[in-house]
Amino acid sequence: MRFDLITIFPEFFAGPLDHGIVRRAQEAGLVQIRVQDLREFTKDRHKTVDDRPFGGGEGMVLKPEPLFAAVEKLLGRSMGSADEKAAPPEGTAIVLLSAAGKRFTQETARRFAKLERVVLLCGRYEGVDERVVDHLATDEISVGDYVLSGGELPAAIVLDAVTRLLPGALGNEASTENESFSGSGEWRIASGGQEGRQSQKSAMLDYPHYTRPADFRGWRVPEVLIGGHHAEVAKWRSEQAQVKTRRNRPDLLPEIG
Repeated sequence: MRFDLITIFPEFFAGPLDHGIVRRAQEAGLVQIRVQDLREFTKDRHKTVDDRPFGGGEGMVLKPEPLFAAVEKLLGRSMGSADEKAAPPEGTAIVLLSAAGKRFTQETARRFAKLERVVLLCGRYEGVDERVVDHLATDEISVGDYVLSGGELPAAIVLDAVTRLLPGALGNEASTENESFSGSGEWRIASGGQEGRQSQKSAMLDYPHYTRPADFRGWRVPEVLIGGHHAEVAKWRSEQAQVKTRRNRPDLLPEIG
């Protein structure tokens, strides 16, 4: 799989790409990552990538020309005009990182992980010319309901989340099956004094984890985890995952009639 990161701060990615799973995935040949300096795709001597917004207002806006030029150079094809419709190659996503985008989720990461190539456009300043959203990007993604200085951090997040889902990236494929937002858990619902199971899968948070020592400052590891009874451990983990989700992310709970 290949990632292309288009940014005005290419040096930003020297750290995030050189550690952990992302580094190992590159060394194993599972991913190729190329960082492109957006300023290389400008035509003026000042390498201008932004301009004032039409209609007035604060801040500056990233211009469409260098972003289209960068993507077209990478993909080796025109991305069209008002008179000519065009689309990226099959298996390719062009993702604009933007505070105004759809929220990035584990399901989105799984969708991207099935592709051959993901181009990540790192927004900056007040925003990006809307023609990039309408006619270049296949996805406009936000990593949360807050505003960052630019799209570099979100791009690193997306790259990491997608890479770890690629076969062979983690070594143990089961590692992604039961973690937060995996959708692998089933809810245990108390109804009318009886406990039943809801058939639909839920984006449940991960269950609590413990390691040695078993007693730290008087706080002991739950006995069920020490006893070695696998069925009881599985039941405890399922119940505690629900407790944790109800406490930290009640919005993920399924509607119960």
